[in-house]
Amino acid sequence: MLRTVGVLLVDGLAMFEFGVVCEVFGIDRTDDGVPSFDLRIAAARPRVDAAVGVRVEVTHSLAELEDVDLLTIPAATIGHYDERALRTVRAAHARGTRLLSVCSGVFVLAAAGVLDGRRATTHWRYARELAERYPTVDVDPDVLYVDDGQVVTSAGTAAGIDACLHVVRQELGAGVANTIARRMVVPPQRDGGQRQYIVAPVPECDDDALRDVLAWAEANLAEPHSVASLAARALASPRTFARRFVAQTGTTPARWLTAQRVQRARELLEETDQDVEAVARACGFGSGSLLRHHFRAAVGVPPQDYRATFAARRRPVA
Repeated sequence: MLRTVGVLLVDGLAMFEFGVVCEVFGIDRTDDGVPSFDLRIAAARPRVDAAVGVRVEVTHSLAELEDVDLLTIPAATIGHYDERALRTVRAAHARGTRLLSVCSGVFVLAAAGVLDGRRATTHWRYARELAERYPTVDVDPDVLYVDDGQVVTSAGTAAGIDACLHVVRQELGAGVANTIARRMVVPPQRDGGQRQYIVAPVPECDDDALRDVLAWAEANLAEPHSVASLAARALASPRTFARRFVAQTGTTPARWLTAQRVQRARELLEETDQDVEAVARACGFGSGSLLRHHFRAAVGVPPQDYRATFAARRRPVA
């Protein structure tokens, strides 16, 4: 179970990405039923220079990262890294510790040699440089994050949030991840594939009227929906509604509904003992065969296989 989280800082630290890790794992949310994390922030030196002209005084030594469950590396200026920090990464990898990088933090993992032969990602601005510096790394520049088993790498800031919540979801269940996401006022991430997770963000919406319709549809996924019925709730013609929908969310109403239904199916598979047919009805798919089709297309595995992997890891939120 995920309890102890280490944060390895290097010079040129990006404060926002550092804040992402601290926000997910460093805030006490036990009043909401979220298990507390023992967050340990360490570096090779007692003080780390950030990229924005401030200096961070760390609270732990590298030795205190030797027994963490998860070791995270926030973004930092790309360059040469203290060999003591790289040894810490190699030792954690050798012990089987889960590793997670945010944005350019992936260069620390690559410099330590733990990405050789692995698939990884980073911010699109740095993808070519990562591939050129470390040709043994399989760099995918088009995804938000990649879970390659022991190592999770993510792209820019928001993708770092997704990756952190993904690890929380894997280790502590959908309920805990969703609670943290609500407290952070961010959408829960979508994930797919059992061995490697390549995801896109849940679309957000700035149109108040459209947002209300989406919230209602999400709360009533078991009901049949169509562009015409959703447009009627938005007091718009189907053509106008569909155009506004794509402009606001970047996807079509049908694809959005399918994504929400798959998301709900994942939660029910993790948190309940309902059979596949019951889950399908509760999510609006209507039949188990339709659920299996869409679930496998989105997640990469059948519903029963997903449940076998993740239901055993679920933890009560309260």
